[in-house]
Amino acid sequence: MITPELAADRGARLAAIVAERELDGIVITNLHDIRWLTGFTGSNAVVVVGREKHGDEERELRRFVTDFRYVEQAASEVPEPWERINGGRDLGGAGIAQHLPIGAAKIGFDDADLSFAAHRRLANAAEIGQQLVPVAGIVASLRAVKDGSELAAIRAAAELADAAFVEIVLNGPIVGRTEREIALDLEIAMRRRGASGNSFDPIVAFGAHGALPHASPRDVAVPAGVLLTVDWGCVLDGYCSDCTRTVATGPLSDEARAVYATVLNAQQRALGAIRAGVDARAVDSIARDLIAEAGHADHFGHGLGHGVGLEVHEAPTLGPRASGPLRTDQVVTVEPGIYVPGVHGVRIEDLVAVKTDGSDVFTSVTKELVEVS
Repeated sequence: MITPELAADRGARLAAIVAERELDGIVITNLHDIRWLTGFTGSNAVVVVGREKHGDEERELRRFVTDFRYVEQAASEVPEPWERINGGRDLGGAGIAQHLPIGAAKIGFDDADLSFAAHRRLANAAEIGQQLVPVAGIVASLRAVKDGSELAAIRAAAELADAAFVEIVLNGPIVGRTEREIALDLEIAMRRRGASGNSFDPIVAFGAHGALPHASPRDVAVPAGVLLTVDWGCVLDGYCSDCTRTVATGPLSDEARAVYATVLNAQQRALGAIRAGVDARAVDSIARDLIAEAGHADHFGHGLGHGVGLEVHEAPTLGPRASGPLRTDQVVTVEPGIYVPGVHGVRIEDLVAVKTDGSDVFTSVTKELVEVS
């Protein structure tokens, strides 16, 4: 739940951007955006923000529209200044057009979220002369910078996930258990601690399977003497965590240890460069260049990191195509990797908050190469 003061502030910040874009209103359909704005946790809602004309006067419009199933829930979750409306089960087309600002000419919508079919229905139902304007990412840009309550929620999710990893992986046993069993035990351990679920399907992969960055856990037992990569996270009070560690299940080859050392060096160097004002692409380059110098340029194909919040992948991004500076209190992952096809993979990932003078690392699990049994 969010306070009336926070709901008013977030709504006002969105309204200011809507005015800057010279729009009369905006329709928000992304449920994560709606939760951030209003506190609503249900599965069917639309938000309308803008200004409405009444004769010669204008007034601020903050409408939250849901259906019968969520009327009581919304009454307890969605505070003023949001006007709560039972809009019926169908919140597309005519179901939402009737709640658009009176006299509006230009209505924004998030074209990254609204489907073509839904857009067509809304356009057909809108008044003659109303123009629907694509404005992707307006709320996402606001969500990218976290407030104190959000930072605390993400930190708590990270701490919970870390504790589950220590219990299931570091304390073992691991050797002889299947990737799928380990993944399931991680999820159970997080749920027992209060998580509502995974923030994504856990990745548990050893040896050559670990060379697949998004490997799916198999019914294959983990042997001794291999690298095992575990990427996991949970959702707690709506906010996500994300972490990756690679461990050894016994003595490793010199080559495997060298790969791990390279990834760790790249991760620590990139992490040390994180601070407000630093170009996101430049941080990615630090890790990418170190990995390339070690002869693995072709073995690191994904971006260095991504934002985390109500979604496990959100703005901003750290990668070769990223643009713009990092901002104070953005939360990002720093996760370089080396994936040698047919041999093994290593990824090391921390979850951090950007600060003016560096970063605040939420992840507590050691990054030294740990041997588990």
